Amino acid sequence: MNESDTGLRVLVTGVTGYLGSRLVVPLLAAGHRVRVLTRDADKLEGLPWAGDVEVSEGDATDPDACAAALADIDVAYYLLHSMDGGGDLSERDHEMAQTFADAADKAQVRRIIYLGGLHPDDEELSEHLASRVDVGNVFLDSPCRPPCCRQRS
Repeated sequence: MNESDTGLRVLVTGVTGYLGSRLVVPLLAAGHRVRVLTRDADKLEGLPWAGDVEVSEGDATDPDACAAALADIDVAYYLLHSMDGGGDLSERDHEMAQTFADAADKAQVRRIIYLGGLHPDDEELSEHLASRVDVGNVFLDSPCRPPCCRQRS
């Protein structure tokens, strides 16, 4: 990806999931250059857009893989979670999001777009929803947040 390309340079994570796999098509149609981060590039075989994206193979828990995937990216879609049943979900989600946010900051990514969940402020949340809130807070505290967002008080 280089400066002469039209559109934004976009990274999509979670690309083998329901949302990530469907997000790629409209991004390409809008003229954006799309890179995807996947742990296993073979899982992209057969997807109609697979030949139209740049593939970065690696795990978002790895700072080097994040740095490579985020190099020269304007906007990153973070559609990851640790719902595989291994270990402490909340801790793993937090660490993965922090690794990604730190790499995005170093790469001077302008914005991270994250899909969280709505929740009432006055109710105890499940571990999954509490983890989603925590990951959102990691990104709110990141320099890659939208200009309209400010540090939480």
